[in-house]
Amino acid sequence: MTPGIRVVRDGEIATVALDNPGKLNALTLAMWGELAACLRTLSADDSLRCVVLRGAGSEAFAAGADIAEFERVRDTREQAKAYHREYVFGALRAVAECPHPTVAMIMGPCAGGGLEIACQCDLRIAGRSARFGVPINRLGFAIAYDELASLLPLIGKATALEILLEGRMLKADEAFAKGLLTRVVADAKIEEEAYAAAKRIAAGAPLVARWHKHYVRRLLPAAPPLTEAEIDANFESLDTEDYRIGRAAFLAKTKPKFVGR
Repeated sequence: MTPGIRVVRDGEIATVALDNPGKLNALTLAMWGELAACLRTLSADDSLRCVVLRGAGSEAFAAGADIAEFERVRDTREQAKAYHREYVFGALRAVAECPHPTVAMIMGPCAGGGLEIACQCDLRIAGRSARFGVPINRLGFAIAYDELASLLPLIGKATALEILLEGRMLKADEAFAKGLLTRVVADAKIEEEAYAAAKRIAAGAPLVARWHKHYVRRLLPAAPPLTEAEIDANFESLDTEDYRIGRAAFLAKTKPKFVGR
């Protein structure tokens, strides 16, 4: 099956599934674009009351971006800038700005871009075996400013630095303790609990839910706009030897030996 975004509607609740069979639902460039378009369409539907985001199947929410296509779609600074600022952040912004309440139903790995998507949802309900992290230090590239800015209001400075500097995957209970998750349930109960939450949301006044989302966003502090020089510098890692080493090691399933240049 071709990787893509699958949408199923059940009355007032829509389910959006990230679907990349065999790759733990890693997102391709096309999938990022599809996700943004899908959320914009759902956002315009006033008959909708809740959106559930999940990974297709039962193995993973999403293991991040599909690294195998990086050499083709993200190999230069300009490509990387478009990849992250237009496609990845475009999708994250579409999830974050959806006026309808959103629930992330998380099982298995929720890493990199997958974690970024989940963190834009209003509720994050995870199975106990779920794992969370942004291990890009092993790939030799830095997180994009827009994506980090989308994470910080939820996870804060300390947890952001812990996740990015150590590059380890957090277990669900630890992620919950650090504020990444709304609740953790037994794996066998994850679907039941996620849709129970969606139904409770759908039973409430839809305008009130949308107002509450707007109020929370309005009251969050905003960072000053980035300069063009800062944005360009954000993608310096594309010119490093370490990035080539990290990407090659990931694809070969070996441990990278970084050289610091």
